[in-house]
Amino acid sequence: MTKLNIKIYRNLMGANDRWAARTRALLKKHRVIMLNLIGSPGAGKTSLLEKTVRSLSKTCRFAVLEGDVETTHDAERLARLGCRVSQLLTGGACHLEAKLVHYALRDLPLNKLDLVVVENVGNLVCPAEFDIGEHAKVAILSVTEGEDKPVKYPTLFREAKAVALTKMDLLPHLPFDLKVCRAYLRQINATTPVFQVSAQTGRGMAAWIKWLREMHAESQTPDARHRTPER
Repeated sequence: MTKLNIKIYRNLMGANDRWAARTRALLKKHRVIMLNLIGSPGAGKTSLLEKTVRSLSKTCRFAVLEGDVETTHDAERLARLGCRVSQLLTGGACHLEAKLVHYALRDLPLNKLDLVVVENVGNLVCPAEFDIGEHAKVAILSVTEGEDKPVKYPTLFREAKAVALTKMDLLPHLPFDLKVCRAYLRQINATTPVFQVSAQTGRGMAAWIKWLREMHAESQTPDARHRTPER
C-alpha cells in the first residue's frame, strides 16, 4: 500500500485556548474576576487605572497585570499608588498570550483578591483575537482617535462587555462627533454599556466604578460561581 504524504494543519490558537481555560478554572476556584483592558497606545488605559486605583482600592482588593512590549514605566506609575502590580513584557509581540497571563496570576495571592485588571499591549487588533481567560474584555477608546474606530476595528467592540470613552475633557477642543461614535458603537454592539470618562477631571468615573463593583458582586452569587464565562 502506497504511503500518502499529507500535510496536516492544526489550529494554532489551540494551545492559547487551553491556557485560557486553565486560567478560568484558577479564577473560579478563588472567586476572582479578571478584566482585559484593550485600547490603542495613548488611549488613556493607564490613566484610567490610576484613577480607578484611587477610587476603588479602599473597598475592593485588586491587582493589575500591566502588559507592554518593553519598559516598566506604566507599572511604576501604578505601584507608586500602592497598587499590587506585575509587569508582563512581550518582547515585541503585539498582544498578551494566555500562558504568560496564567503564570503571572499564579504568582498573585488570589485568595486575597477580588479583581484582577489586565492592561493589554496598546493595540486595537491583535489583543482582541486572543482569549486570555478573562471574564470580560473592556474596549478603551479616546476622543483623540476618531469616532469611526468601532466600525474599523469591529472585533474588539463586538466582544467588549463595556466601552470606556476616555479623555472626555478634551472633547470641546476636537472635531470628534460623539453622537456618530455612539451610533457606530450601537451598530457593532447594541447592548454594551458605554462610559464617558475623564481621568483628569473625574467625569464619569462614578458610573465606571459602580460597574466594576457590580461585576464583582455578580461573580459572588451562587449561579455565577458555576457559570462558564461567555466567549
